[in-house]
Amino acid sequence: MKYYEIALLNTPNIFTYHYEKPLKKGDIVEIPIKSKTTKGIIVNEVSKPFFKTKKIIRKISSINKKYKIIEFISKYYLCSIGEAAGLFYISEKCKIKNEKLNVKTNINLSDKQKEALEFLEKNNVCILFGDTGSGKTEIYIKLIEKTINEGKEVIFLLPEIAITSQMEHRLKKHFGNLVEIWHSKISKKKKEKILKEISEGKIKIIAGARSALFLPFENIGLIIVDEEHDDSYKSEKSPRYNAKDLAIVFGKELGAKVVLGSATPLVSDLYKFLHFRLKGTFFKTNKKRYFVDSLNDFVLNKIKSILEEKKQIIIFIPTRANFKYMICAKCGEAVKCPNCDVAMSVHKQKRALVCHYCNYTQRIPKVCAKCGSDEFLNERIGTSELKERLEKIFPSAKIEKFDRDVITSKTRLDKILKNFSEKKIDILIGTQMLSKGHDYPDVKLAVVLDIDFLLNSADFRAGERAFALARQVEGRAGRKEDGEVIIATLNPEFFDRNYEEFYNEEIKMRKELGYPPFARMVKLEFSDKTKERAFLKMQKFLNCIGEKKEIIGFGEAPIFKLKNRYRYQVLLKGKNLQKLIYPCIEKDVKIDVDPVNFI
Repeated sequence: MKYYEIALLNTPNIFTYHYEKPLKKGDIVEIPIKSKTTKGIIVNEVSKPFFKTKKIIRKISSINKKYKIIEFISKYYLCSIGEAAGLFYISEKCKIKNEKLNVKTNINLSDKQKEALEFLEKNNVCILFGDTGSGKTEIYIKLIEKTINEGKEVIFLLPEIAITSQMEHRLKKHFGNLVEIWHSKISKKKKEKILKEISEGKIKIIAGARSALFLPFENIGLIIVDEEHDDSYKSEKSPRYNAKDLAIVFGKELGAKVVLGSATPLVSDLYKFLHFRLKGTFFKTNKKRYFVDSLNDFVLNKIKSILEEKKQIIIFIPTRANFKYMICAKCGEAVKCPNCDVAMSVHKQKRALVCHYCNYTQRIPKVCAKCGSDEFLNERIGTSELKERLEKIFPSAKIEKFDRDVITSKTRLDKILKNFSEKKIDILIGTQMLSKGHDYPDVKLAVVLDIDFLLNSADFRAGERAFALARQVEGRAGRKEDGEVIIATLNPEFFDRNYEEFYNEEIKMRKELGYPPFARMVKLEFSDKTKERAFLKMQKFLNCIGEKKEIIGFGEAPIFKLKNRYRYQVLLKGKNLQKLIYPCIEKDVKIDVDPVNFI
């Protein structure tokens, strides 16, 4: 009889069981626990314990090859082996041969694209740094063709469900039934079918959101991370991993090639990895850039002239709803959410104020709760209000929104994108979703509004995010013919430069201040329903860790109260931070390694 320590998937718990057959680290087994059965992963073989053990029911599958990745996730993101292993999808394996294929795509690359492809083939981890519309996808497709013809599998990561439809169409056009799409909105039945077909070797290419990385492929040859700069690759739930960073770990451990693609790569990644620069657009178009201080007559006249040309317009604005804030004109008090320490947004159509953090909703008040005044000011215009205003100015134009209030399902998303591509929509107004990898061939004008709000946020990456977002929106215009871009900002000199100029200034600043990529960062959050208990949790950690130079700040979180919980944060910067903080961590602390959100 043999005895094994088994980590229960998706939990921090480890228990000892026995089995008559030999098992290996990384084997997935079915085990009894109380009156139910569950899955666990073999962690170690141990000697017979002094207590009575239960028997393992059966071996289900194995992820032996990926066990080192599980250990990395556990150590790096400070979570248990069970939580790390719980990220991986398990299927009962069929023994299949990874047969070489003979797929031929009908894509003809330009000389520059061929040069890029050769560069990607030579390097195990690299960045395809290509301007929006420069032809990155065609290069991806040729690299995928080569990989699957070698009998290997491909994972194509996309930052959000919002851009899977267009990529699905392009990939299936070339690879047919070898391609499947994977994301959270797929039904359970469909997911089971995909897992089965992966195990049978029928699917060779998966395109999808970050969870696609953990599908049960056995012979991964290529991982593409498109729009690699996007924060959506970071999980907000424990383990708080970054799929883009883990793709590199997967590549190293499994011998797969990793390509990071973006028109605006992360400063940290451009510093760390080799890159190939692909400039300009595939159709050799020109683009004019204008700067204004607000949505003024120049912008409106430009919109009018583009509409007269029967061309399309996209307008980015970072706020959804009608207005971001409702403020008392007399005392200046904003109407805040009772559950969160944030002002609620004005939704005229709902005749309500809505908290965009916890979705608390209330009627629009008639008087100020603090001073009794009945005069209010609405600040920071949003997508709904802008749509209403433009509809009054351009009554014959068809105007639609593209934000999370409207895009409530993949069906709704596909419908809006289809209508826009068929020119049934003249002006598309949206939040950051608008910038994410969509191909709008007939857009002549892109307008960027309220970008200074992002530029001035309290985050060392604020400049990088604002610059990248402006470039991404700008890149949606003039893809097949000349285009124009208007950026409303009080900082035109910041945005009126190329990426290389921005990068050189940003990397110099990061080095001087010791920010990533020259150091790591970890954010710890201590929360409770009472301020006092939350504060004591933080203080206990600080007392344990002592006075360390790595602690660069602690105190109330920028949004102190969120979903009825008070939050304190500790922010650390340095090297080997996991070793420093691990002895002082308790169960209910939220640990965010390499955070992308400091709110």
